[in-house]
Amino acid sequence: MAKGAGAKDLVSGMGGSIDKSQMLSAVQEYEKYHMYEGGDAVMRKENCVNMANKYYDLSTSFYEYGWGESFHFANRWKGESFRESMKRYEHFLALQLCLKPGMKVLDVGCGIGGPLREISRFSCTSITGLNNNAYQIARGTELNRLCGLDKTCGFVKGDFMKMPFANDSFDAIYAIEATCHAPDMVDCYKEIKRVLKPGQLFAAYEWCMTDSFDPENEEHQKIKADIELGDGLSDILTTSQCLEALKSAGFEVLFEEDRALLSPLPWYLPLDTSQFSLSSFRTTSLGRFLTRNMVRIFELLRIAPEGSQRVSAFLEKAADGLVSGGRKEIFTPMYFFLARKPISDN
Repeated sequence: MAKGAGAKDLVSGMGGSIDKSQMLSAVQEYEKYHMYEGGDAVMRKENCVNMANKYYDLSTSFYEYGWGESFHFANRWKGESFRESMKRYEHFLALQLCLKPGMKVLDVGCGIGGPLREISRFSCTSITGLNNNAYQIARGTELNRLCGLDKTCGFVKGDFMKMPFANDSFDAIYAIEATCHAPDMVDCYKEIKRVLKPGQLFAAYEWCMTDSFDPENEEHQKIKADIELGDGLSDILTTSQCLEALKSAGFEVLFEEDRALLSPLPWYLPLDTSQFSLSSFRTTSLGRFLTRNMVRIFELLRIAPEGSQRVSAFLEKAADGLVSGGRKEIFTPMYFFLARKPISDN
């Protein structure tokens, strides 16, 4: 697994740009959007920007501590390490987009820029990361500087539902497990198409419920709700709904598939507490137990801000929901598509 932040970085980054004294109230405000506190999809969509910003302020340091710089999953082959699978997953996307030196590329919802940096190095392209979270942009800017990409890659703060770019600005656009935060997927894809040059490509990995998901099944509903709570999502579309939204936005769909079905090792393996791995130790059962208690002790000693344990708890709930969704094959984090903006598009 990619080297994550240490315990000191975890504590110092808790809450992101939220004042440490306000972290508990921020957690409470975030939690109220979800089913367990009486929230619903309508409320989440109406408050999606605030909800997503709260979520990433609260969760980013935990992600980096447990997962590294790239906050996504990857299908994985036998004999392949977690980090190798992540790199291959990012390289596959770059190859599908036919990225070449000199191209101007947009990463929609870029997080702290782990994939951005890897894809830029792999393809020798200049990549702009679009993100609406100030803390993640600050963190990503520092990481770009540390690896020497600050002259060729950068970040822009903005909402991907209303991007601060002119029409036809980019040679290629991609999104990795990010546009699932959109309150309206058709409008999101339309906005991506607007800033993409005619004839050029857009590729994405999307979080989706599969066709096996039964909205009337209470267990399925709970799994979906756990994922939404723990991952800052308004709603999760099915793969069929996602594909239809892409077409409704005016894209030509060249290729689409659920890449979770392609490899012998399950995508949720790093979160499966029945498995043990030294390379993914912090996400194993023992690793999670140690992190949970470390956060509890730090909060009791007032080293970590009040509310830190509650963030750790809802992230664990999300992890359990993701594993359950993966095992039952009702959820996938890697529905992949490659689409083209028509040349004649206005």
